[in-house]
Amino acid sequence: METKGNTQASNAQLNPPARLTGAEILWATLVGEGVDTVFGYPGGAILPAYDALRKFPIRHVLVRHEQGAAHMADGYARASGKVGVAVATSGPGATNLVTGIATAMLDSVPIVCITGNVPSKVLGTDAFQEVDITGITLPVTKHNFLVSKTEDLARSLRHAFQIARSGRPGPVLVDITKDAQQGSAVFDFEAAKPRPYRPHPMLRVAESGLAQAAELIRNAKRPVILAGHGVMESGAMEQVRTLAERAQIPVGLTLLGLGGFPASHPLNLGMMGMHGEAWLNHAIQEADLLIACGMRFDDRVTGKLSDYALKARKIHIEIDPAEINKNVKVDVALVGDLREVLEELLPRVPGRDGSAWLKTIEASKGAVAVRDIKNLPDLGHLYAAHVMHDLWRITGSEALVVTDVGQHQMWEAQYFHHEHPRTLITSGGLGTMGFALPAAIGAKFACPEKDVWVIAGDGGFQMTAAELSTIVQEKLKINIAIINNGYLGMIRQWQEFFYERNYEAAPLVSPDFVKLADAHGIPGRAVRTRAEVAPAVEQARSAPGAFLLNFLVEKEESVYPMIPAGSALHEMIRRPGKRAKDPLEERADE
Repeated sequence: METKGNTQASNAQLNPPARLTGAEILWATLVGEGVDTVFGYPGGAILPAYDALRKFPIRHVLVRHEQGAAHMADGYARASGKVGVAVATSGPGATNLVTGIATAMLDSVPIVCITGNVPSKVLGTDAFQEVDITGITLPVTKHNFLVSKTEDLARSLRHAFQIARSGRPGPVLVDITKDAQQGSAVFDFEAAKPRPYRPHPMLRVAESGLAQAAELIRNAKRPVILAGHGVMESGAMEQVRTLAERAQIPVGLTLLGLGGFPASHPLNLGMMGMHGEAWLNHAIQEADLLIACGMRFDDRVTGKLSDYALKARKIHIEIDPAEINKNVKVDVALVGDLREVLEELLPRVPGRDGSAWLKTIEASKGAVAVRDIKNLPDLGHLYAAHVMHDLWRITGSEALVVTDVGQHQMWEAQYFHHEHPRTLITSGGLGTMGFALPAAIGAKFACPEKDVWVIAGDGGFQMTAAELSTIVQEKLKINIAIINNGYLGMIRQWQEFFYERNYEAAPLVSPDFVKLADAHGIPGRAVRTRAEVAPAVEQARSAPGAFLLNFLVEKEESVYPMIPAGSALHEMIRRPGKRAKDPLEERADE
């Protein structure tokens, strides 16, 4: 990074207001907001900004597809807790961002996407590479801006960052016309500061609500805490743990909540929902109180709503008022930042004896209170569960894992035990295949000291495999594990269970992934047996740069348990040979 650029950026912020081009104002504002890395792809409508970039201390990561830029910004934000930034040109460059923007929106991830657009005088004329990107992204952003005047640029950008990171985080798009980048205006960073963030009027926890919640907790015999992504977004890990330990309440986690409560903690019951732990799903159905912390009662968590936790009173602590009573009617709504609400609630919650309820849940696990990988016999076959278990055992709880979407995502959630927050990055709400590889690049930039692992299926990996060249160009140490079963795995599983094994469009012909990696300049290795897993993982970890492992696993293995669409939480499909029993009497699924 050039000294000249550092000086100019500093002068733009600290000295009296200076007259800059819109392109310079863009980067100076980003520097002022603390941005040091952006992910993008240039094009005609954003070239004035790229021309000015050399003057500023910002690292630009050249992606191979704009969707990758959005996912990289997303991965950066999830790993760091900061706002991620993606840059693209107009037309197809902007529309290629949409999937990544929607991914961030559904998972409440703070990113700012900056796009160029055609000059303002030809807006609306169907000019070359013109598209109404603000109109297209309106449903999948918290807010978006069309900036056609240079003097509005700094204020719009600063407002975008405020919106992205405040309240329930999410994506914001700033679309800047070419002439707004080329024009000039007085830049005053402080003067462009938006008004202080004003929380929603409902974000005030009433005294009566706190008292009612505390009373429900005191009187509960079978309570369960449901911890979601909001635990990490709020930084409420300590408060949730204090509540659980003080009141001896077991904790169930959503997919995006994994890592928000230590996996090894005796009160951790694992993941809930469609592919969650059997004992936890049954415990939720038998509970007399649910305390939902920073989660939104997604359909993959609840199953059939009319049969969901009918015996339980419900407390919902949530920052977004729109989520209250949207899916599940609750008895007490505490609307506000989770950490702040819990800090108000905890002094009112006395210690309680939860041993009877905890013993009931423990007994329901039977002989396999912890998933025992030995229950999946080797028999010469390599199972994805073997791979996940061995990856966890070898890398420990310090690895940062970024998964794609599908069967491997669920096996990772079941067999890789996350002790710390922000060590699992995955697409939950939108379920975006192709997410893992680019998101891992963003995560590595956020946490360069971390041991970053991509875990992807053979289908999703091919969607964004071109970003292997981004890894090479940026000289990143990222390890890649492909769970290769020759199918679109989750599609095949649904076809097996519900479509009479009609595997239409599920078998998948893939390239030789080791050769593909080598073509990009990344070494790799194929793994076919359980005995090869540990040496291969160690080889990847010890390699000086990126390394790819192609795990050729059992082709028709399925994820168990599974709740069929439209079924209740306790109506799980179990591993073949198991018989469904009454709630809290069935032993755990191996």
